Formats: sequence, structure tokens, C-alpha cells
Amino acid sequence: MTAPLPHRATGQNGVAVVRRTAPQLDYSKVRAYWKRARPSLLGPYMMDGFGFPAGAGSFRFRGELRSVTDAIKNLRSSISVLDFGSGAGVWTEYFAQRFSNVVSVEASPALFESLQERCSCYPNVATFNEDVRSFAPQGKFGLVFLGGLLMYLDDGDVRTLLCKLIPCLEPGALVLCRESTIRHGVRAVQGDYQVVYRSVETYRSILVDAGFDIVSVQPNTAYINVQMACELIKKWKALVGTTSTGGDRFQCLPVVGRLAYWGLRLGYPWNTRLIPWLLARMGREFPKLTNHFFVLKQSVPAPARRRDASLHGARIEEELLENAR
Repeated sequence: MTAPLPHRATGQNGVAVVRRTAPQLDYSKVRAYWKRARPSLLGPYMMDGFGFPAGAGSFRFRGELRSVTDAIKNLRSSISVLDFGSGAGVWTEYFAQRFSNVVSVEASPALFESLQERCSCYPNVATFNEDVRSFAPQGKFGLVFLGGLLMYLDDGDVRTLLCKLIPCLEPGALVLCRESTIRHGVRAVQGDYQVVYRSVETYRSILVDAGFDIVSVQPNTAYINVQMACELIKKWKALVGTTSTGGDRFQCLPVVGRLAYWGLRLGYPWNTRLIPWLLARMGREFPKLTNHFFVLKQSVPAPARRRDASLHGARIEEELLENAR
């Protein structure tokens, strides 16, 4: 892990301000990882390899569905939806059943194939196998859904993507982001799996800077519940791996994973607040990774931001074309 690097920016009063930005991601590794992704609820949810039952993915989706449904309950059914980073198409399918039109964008070939298969029966869905950084949305949208996408982008590309969305939003449109979060600062994971985890406050700063008002921020309790089970299993794997010479054979994941999952599932949703609170009182942070829904609306238009975003977007497109050669 590389520490965040400082850079200078000019504040509204002309005074130089030092900010800290996350290290740059290697997008070639991000693409390579998601090229191998399994088109299932467990795979894109990062829940493979823990011994959880197949229904664990459905449980998390149902919990998230309640949060999303509540956030978008006042939107008209006649609007168009832009689903950026749509994965295997579970959310695209839900939006297709509720709204007039859905544009779905997914870069992973494997996940895109699953997306097409899942949504082939919906004539109101248009799918695109493209990188969201270079994709140019056409038309106006009443809802934009970013389901775990921003964590795979550098700070600059997050701002560029969000600024690019502004001209495509209808009056009163919502942008709904679901992102994994940490409690403080920024943490980058490097290696074969590259991602940037940001705190809620860090996301607030980026989102406001990109030209949005934050309507609400809500914890994703379904995610947090399953994440607690994931972190317990990781500890179990580390313990067994250091005390046994048999590795996976002694981990008994089909049994231990189900025990951890169902043990925490029975206490849901109260344990998602009680357990972290109790451990925080003891000076321990658990789970280390959380997740939140950010509901956004466009703030006062910022022409300068959009101009900067266009320039940055052009640079990205040139970079992608160069890599394609």
C-alpha cells in the first residue's frame, strides 16, 4: 500500500491549499481482474471463497434493494436510467421493470455477456460493453446508478466522470452511488486487485467538488452484515493457515463459512450497529470495511468544471486508443 500524496490546489480566496490524494491505480490491473470476474451474485460482491451459501448474495441484494427503492420512490416511471458499471445486470433488470428506459454500461466481457443474457427480454434496455471513462452518454436521465464503481477510479477520474454526468441530468434527477468505505482517510489496495477505499468524509468532499449536493448518506447494513462474516473468515483462514499443514483441507469453509454467515444473519440488522459499537468501546475497529449509499442532486451549474472534465475526458480517450493499438 502506498501512502496518499499531497498536492497543491487554489482555494476560492486564492490561497494555496494542500490536499491529499490517493495514489494512482494501475487500470490495466483493474481491467485484468474484472476480466476474470465470475458472473454471479457472489463473485462481483467479492464473496467467493468464504464458504457462504449461494443465498448470501441474494440476501445482500434484497437488503440493498430496500435502500435503493426508498431512495428513488419519488421518481417518475417515465424517466430514463443510466446504470454505470452494471456488472451482471441485476440492477439493470430491476430498473428495466420500473422505469421507461435503461442504458447499461459494463467493461468486463464476462459480466457484459451475463448482462446481455439477463436483460435480453427487456426491449427498453440498451447495453454497452465500454469503459465508463470514455463512454459518452446520450440523452437525459432522471437517475444515474453507480454501484461500486468509484472505488476503482482515481480521484481525478471520479470527478471527471461525475462532471460528465451533469449535462445529461434532467431537472430533479438523482445520482445514487453505492461505495465501500473506511472510517478515516484513504486506503489504496495494490497488487493484482487494485482499489481505493475512501472515508465518507472523503467522498463528501469529492462529490461536492464535482458539482453535487448530497441529499443523504446511509449505511448499507446488508453489506456490513456480510462483511463482518467475511472478516471473521479471513481471521479463521489466517489462524488455520499458521497452525496446520493442510491449508484448505483443515479450514472446513463449507461448515465454518455457513456458521459465521448464519450466526450474523440471525442478528441482522441490529448487530450491524451493536457489534461495531461494542468493539469500538474496546478500541477495536470492526469491520474494517463498510459501505454506504450516497444520494446526490446537481448543485449550481459549474461551467468551468465541465470544461475541465471535457479536457480530462479527451486525454482519457486518447490514452485508451493508444492502449488499444
